[in-house]
Amino acid sequence: MVSANPTHDAIVIGAGAAGLMAALTAGQRGRRVVVIDHAEKPGKKILISGGGRCNFTNLGTAPDRFLSANPHFARSALGRYPPAEFVAMVDRHGIAWHEKTLGQLFCDGSARQIVAMLVGECEVGGVEIRCGHAVAAIDRADHFRVVTAQGTVTAPSLVIATGGPSIPKMGATGFAYDVARRFGLKVVEPRPALVPLTLGEPDMAFRALSGVSLPAVARCGRAAFAEAALFTHRGLSGPAILQVSSYWRHGQPIALDLRPGEDAAAALLAAKRARPRAQARTLLAEMLPARLAEAIAPPGELANMADKALAALGARLNAWPFAPTGTEGFAKAEVTVGGIDTAGLDQRTMAAKAVPGLHFVGEAVDVTGWLGGYNFQWAWASGWSAGQVL
Repeated sequence: MVSANPTHDAIVIGAGAAGLMAALTAGQRGRRVVVIDHAEKPGKKILISGGGRCNFTNLGTAPDRFLSANPHFARSALGRYPPAEFVAMVDRHGIAWHEKTLGQLFCDGSARQIVAMLVGECEVGGVEIRCGHAVAAIDRADHFRVVTAQGTVTAPSLVIATGGPSIPKMGATGFAYDVARRFGLKVVEPRPALVPLTLGEPDMAFRALSGVSLPAVARCGRAAFAEAALFTHRGLSGPAILQVSSYWRHGQPIALDLRPGEDAAAALLAAKRARPRAQARTLLAEMLPARLAEAIAPPGELANMADKALAALGARLNAWPFAPTGTEGFAKAEVTVGGIDTAGLDQRTMAAKAVPGLHFVGEAVDVTGWLGGYNFQWAWASGWSAGQVL
């Protein structure tokens, strides 16, 4: 039997973005909070984000930029803790930042500043952070009990903020899903997201273009993203590809518009009229990176090409089809699509409806944002929402 006198008011498992946010919010409300993490230091995934500069939020945050089986679930948390709230905290700590593109905010300096800020805010709230403590067991009677090799803590509230299985080299696992299932919650199938796609036959020839990058619009079903696409030795990557990867399912084709904003067929036909003696390869090299142009250009002069053939080539440039064979998996995925089913959670408090005091926040939940700071904003918002009621 668990003691009727808990050691803390709340236990947070996971010293990442969502966990630290939940802890500092509850701590500054006067709650006795302990954070437990198996890693040696807090915020490991924060430190590698944004090339080490942490893309800590996105000014364009809106519910329609998140994937979930319930597209409305994230609306409450995101609305109650918008990007401006986190930016205000960043400003209070004197952390210089800049907007890169598409509403993405980065530190001018280092992601270490964001981790230091969160840890400092935890200190203000009297939050105890225990790193290097692997959880051996969790149970619940009167209170939640979390057992580690270094000791046992108990509390009426437990927050699971351990993320998903993306980037396992950082220690990521499906721990949160195991806890959820143990307490009777369902889990939406986890999949790698924001991840490079792999190619097989008949796209093998494009692997020779490894390193070639160009502006493009990547499409998968109804999803379309206009950013850079990159050819790799295994397939396709770059921001546009990472974005559509979250929507891609095995067997689905994707298409790349290699001349976004232009009717490529009309451009090729106009060039034939104006410069009939030009080589097709020369013209395509003016429209595309040279290596790509050389790989796809038909031989000969434009004058010797039928209008129908040029129009077909142009149409292909605006919707070049690819058939991915898979992704590079959780090892290269920035986040996870799927996770703890939101049907079992309260959207205002992130609490399990059937298990009083149990909360799930951040990437562990079936809410996944676009590339560009959206997933951090979900971490801040969901952590804050839980912290308000601990």
